[in-house]
Parts: sequence; structure tokens; C-alpha cells
Amino acid sequence: LLLPFTLAFEGVSHFTSAGLAARGVLDPGQLLQRSLLSGICFHAYQQVSFAILDRVTPVTHSIGNCVKRVVVIVASVVVFKNAVTTQSMLGTAVALAGVFAYSQAKRMTAPLKVKTL
Repeated sequence: LLLPFTLAFEGVSHFTSAGLAARGVLDPGQLLQRSLLSGICFHAYQQVSFAILDRVTPVTHSIGNCVKRVVVIVASVVVFKNAVTTQSMLGTAVALAGVFAYSQAKRMTAPLKVKTL
């Protein structure tokens, strides 16, 4: 979709074998394959996200998205050995506290179920 704009602003020299090699791309086929796989995975993620949104409230979906981000941050620290800064620790703690506070508030304001005969 944005390829025409990319070509207009960046030019075609970035996409030649020499241009890709200058940027460290040794196998243009592998770059194309990974780009396609990335697009397919993102499309699948969006489909799952809409399916979940169809079943839960938007606020619950947003909270789940925050939890997902925390999981991604923790996984990147564990798998890729990323450095943990004070700011990232504080942000993760705030996100977790928000999720906990929301779940507690939702639990306390849940409507009572009335049995019908």
C-alpha cells in the first residue's frame, strides 16, 4: 500500500541488490519471505483481536492488551537479555497495578445474579 510513497521518497536504489547489501541484507529472498511472514502474522493477530473484542467489553480488551505488553516486555528481558531500566520497571509496575485495580473494581461492581423459578 505504501510502496509507491516509499519509492517516491526513498528511491529505488535502496531496493537493488547493492543497496540491500550495503544495509547488511545478504539474501533479498529471505527479506521478502520474512516480510510476508510478518504481514501474515500481523493479520492473524488483528483477526484474533477483533474476535476477542466481539466477546468482551472494550475496557476488558484494553486491559488484556496492557497485560500482553507486559508479557512481551518480560519475555524480551528474559529471552534477549535486554537491560531493565528504572523507567521500564516503573512502567511495568504501573501497568500491573492498573490491571489489578481494574479487576478488583470490576469484581466489586459485578451485578448480583437473581435466580428465577
